[in-house]
This record gives sequence, C-alpha cells and structure tokens, in this order.
Amino acid sequence: MAVTRAQQPVVTTAVPLPVRSRLAHPALLLTGILLVALNMRACLAAVSPMVGEIQRSFGLSATASGLITTVPVLFQGVGAPLTPRLTRRFGTERVVLGAVLVLGAGVLLRVLPSVAALYAGCVVIGVAIAVLNVSMPGLVKREFPDRAAAMTGVYSTTMLVGATMAAGLSVPLEHALGGGWEASLGAWSLLALVAAVAWLPQVLRARAARDGAGAVGAVGAVGVTNPPVAPVRPIQGIWRSPLAWQISLFMGISSLLVYTLVAWMPTILADHGMDRGEAGLVFAFSNLVQVAGAFLVPLFAGRMTNQRALAVAMALLNAVGIAVLLIAPVPGAWVAAVILGVAQGGSLGLGLAFIVLRTDSAAGAAQLGGMSQAVGYLVAAAGPVGAGALRQATGGWTTVLALMLVLTGVVAVAGWGAGRDRTL
Repeated sequence: MAVTRAQQPVVTTAVPLPVRSRLAHPALLLTGILLVALNMRACLAAVSPMVGEIQRSFGLSATASGLITTVPVLFQGVGAPLTPRLTRRFGTERVVLGAVLVLGAGVLLRVLPSVAALYAGCVVIGVAIAVLNVSMPGLVKREFPDRAAAMTGVYSTTMLVGATMAAGLSVPLEHALGGGWEASLGAWSLLALVAAVAWLPQVLRARAARDGAGAVGAVGAVGVTNPPVAPVRPIQGIWRSPLAWQISLFMGISSLLVYTLVAWMPTILADHGMDRGEAGLVFAFSNLVQVAGAFLVPLFAGRMTNQRALAVAMALLNAVGIAVLLIAPVPGAWVAAVILGVAQGGSLGLGLAFIVLRTDSAAGAAQLGGMSQAVGYLVAAAGPVGAGALRQATGGWTTVLALMLVLTGVVAVAGWGAGRDRTL
C-alpha cells in the first residue's frame, strides 16, 4: 500500500547542511552505485577459472570443489531475508558500506591456507552479496523514483561487466602477481576497498540529513509545529502474495538456468566433441552478450505499462537457446551463445526491475527483494549440483537439457503473472 508523505512547512530559521549539500552530487551517488555493483559478481566469477588449482592445492574431491561456487549462491538465499531489518535499523547507506567491507574481508579469508577458511570465506562472501542484492533495488527506488527501471538496467549491466572482467583477468593476474591462485583471488579485495571509499560520501550525507532533521525538529519544538511523517510500514502478508511468489519464481528458475549453464555449458560442448578452448570462448562470448540483455531489457520494461510480453519473450529465448544445445550442440553453439546471452542477461535485469516496478516505496522494494532473492538463490543453488548428479545418473546431457526446457515454461507462466501492472 502506497504511503503519502506529510508535507513539511518551511522553517524560516533553517539549519544549514553544508556537508550534505557537498555530498549530494548525483555523480558521487552514481559512481558509488557502479563501483559497488562491480563487486557484486566479480569475486564469484574470479574463482571459476581457479577451481582446478584450488582442488589440487587442497586435494579436494570433485564434489567438494563444486561447493566452492555453490556455497556463496546458497548463502545469498540464506542472507537475503535478513537485509530489510538491517536497512530499517541502520539505514541503507551504512548497510551497503558494511556489506562491501565484509565482502572484501571474505575475499581475503577465502585465500588463507586452510580448507576451513576457504569455505568460511565463501559463506561470508555469499551473505555480503545477499545484503547488497537486496539493498540496491530499494536504494535505486528511493534515489531515482522516476527512472528506477533504467537505473536497474545500468547497475545490473555493471554487475555483469564486473563478472566478465574478473573471469577474464583471473589467470593473467595469477601470472602477473606470481603468487598463485591466492594472490589472484585476494587482489579482488582491493576493488571492494575502492568501492567502500567511493560509497563513504553517501554515509556522510545520510548522517548529515539525520542531524539536520534533528536540528529542524528542535526549532519546531520552540515555535514551529511540524506534523509527523507517517512511518513506512512493511508490506503485510508478502509471503502469502501470489504476485510476490510469481516474481520470486521468475527470478529463481531464471537464475537456476543461468547458474546451471555457468557451471556446465563448456563441459556440455566439450562432451559433444568441441575443442575445450573453443568451448571456453563460446561460453565467454555468451557472458559478454548478457551485458546487452541486462542493459536493454530493463529500459524497455520501464517504458511499458505491463511487462508480460517481455517476460514471456525472455522465457522463449531461453527455451530456443537450450533447444539448440539439445539438438545441435556443436554446430549451433555460437547461435545458442547469442540467444542465451540475451535471455539470461535480460532475465536478470527484468527480475530486478520487477522489484522496483511492483512496489511503491524503497522499504517495499527492499522487502520484496529480500523474499524474491531468498527464494531465487535457494532455488538457483540446486541447479549446478542437480544437473551434475542427473548427468552422472543418466550418462549424458539430454535429460538435463530436456528438464531445463520444461522449466522455461514455468518461467513463462511466472513471468506472465509478475508482469501485471500491479503493486504490492
């Protein structure tokens, strides 16, 4: 339910807020958002090229090695529901700053010479990313209420740019730093530190705003009556809302398809006879195309009254790309890479856009983000592990791809409901 803010009368003896004025420049806010977004996938993508070396370094089994990428995804789902409470208690700006610093600490913890530290770092990274995943849509909704969908496209694109950059630079960084996989992965903590420094002005601005509000309240107490601002209440019964569940299922199953192909697409192509080097290039190209989908789809979503057709189009593109892998994996690999890149990047951007388009306030966006991403990442975490187990049981990829094809139909149905012109 939308909440109307009470109008505040002009106070003639206003308290100046020079700090807030200096820190309120949109360029500072945009820079901070983009640098935070760069971190939200980079440390996950950076580890993928290093899994083999980590496995040899610690003598891990294949299953234990798979947990290196699965644990952060799982704990993104576990940590997401906690974030709305944190933002209400401490403020979004401070929560984002804390999450970025914790993310950097998790990156460093992950490279300590201990298996326990490796997995503990994965847990910390997953929880920190969960907090950022939920905080950012609410922040965008609050700061850019008239351009929320477009800004969602900008920061979701930046997340994918960070992932692509990290995946491409991990091995060169290992060679350049000469410290093995530990130095390469640990270096990404510097990106988190840079983002924290860039975000600090927003924390200072929020503090100045709170101090200013207190000062204005004090003035009102001695001569000016300021009507209280109505509190923003949580969305009542969100876990019983069909619309919230449709958004959550759209995000969850779309993410399951993405993470399954992230884990197995090069292997699928190689098992069908493609050279492993070319399979890696096909996969990298698909990731690059995701950037275009993540940027353009939210822009289109923001210009539409409802997004039903767009959601179904993303599901259909996923279905076509998976069908190509099923029918002609090697001859159609590059075609599938383009189609899946648009579908996966577009589904990510559209899922995030649903969070801001289906809510009336920043607090509501954070609450819906907490639910949808909790469900989404818990569902997504089952994808890579389940696909690997099914492939081992059946001896091939046909059953896996056929099941994924069926799931695109579920995505289409959920997206049709999520795209309705309604708000929670």
